[in-house]
Amino acid sequence: MPSMFNANDADSYDRMMGRWSRRLAPLFIEHAGAGSGERLLEVGCGTGSLTFTLARTVGFAELTAIDYAQVYVAAARARNEDPRIRIEQGDATKLQFPDAHFDRALSLLVLHFVSDPAAAVAEMRRVTRPGGVVAAAVWDSGGGMIALRMFWDTAAMLDPAAGELRGRAMSKAVVGPDGLARLFRAAGLADVDERSLLVRMEHAAFADYWEPLLRGEGPMGSYVAGLGPAERARLERHLREAYLAGAPDGPRSYTAVAWSCRGVVPAPHA
Repeated sequence: MPSMFNANDADSYDRMMGRWSRRLAPLFIEHAGAGSGERLLEVGCGTGSLTFTLARTVGFAELTAIDYAQVYVAAARARNEDPRIRIEQGDATKLQFPDAHFDRALSLLVLHFVSDPAAAVAEMRRVTRPGGVVAAAVWDSGGGMIALRMFWDTAAMLDPAAGELRGRAMSKAVVGPDGLARLFRAAGLADVDERSLLVRMEHAAFADYWEPLLRGEGPMGSYVAGLGPAERARLERHLREAYLAGAPDGPRSYTAVAWSCRGVVPAPHA
């Protein structure tokens, strides 16, 4: 691909992001659709948030789920008890499947980490049959992710390097309004429909927000892991103030918005 997501440990990923993607998965399935008896492809399955939600809610015939990170593939395989599901290592931009092989190709919270998301969408279209559906969702990291913005805005105030990382993460066209829709239309998909999906990220206390960042997973974790002890302590102090916002430590519930887009593979011209 290669992926721009720092993938080291499946359990750390679940603490950092998996618990929130599991909340988003049912909303995405409702928008993307999935029918009984279909052959499905999931691009970027991670540890299985969408995979196993599909298994519980959809009567598909078979599901092939791929991820670039072998550590996530291994974790998802270890959790899988459904004979309809096959989990493989794979590259979103170079799918190893025949043309028109699937009824539906889905991707949840992956394309903003792919180096060439346009190529990934084109590949998803290629392997989906005419009349089939391609669907994807990405976090609205610039405008709809309070917990993420709180981290990067605080880090950028303290460190110019963090400001550069924030700019790269939030300036990607794919994460903004009409970003996925433009990619889908450019790939030749028809009946393109983009909408926003909202979940809440609920933290028990500041430690529940901060400690997953110490595990080095993903862009935020990678940044924190690269800091020296003094810089890490300073970031923790300022993030704590942002989290508390003048109130006692305890639960916080932050909105998190994703852009979801679906399109139909058109029939070939006669």
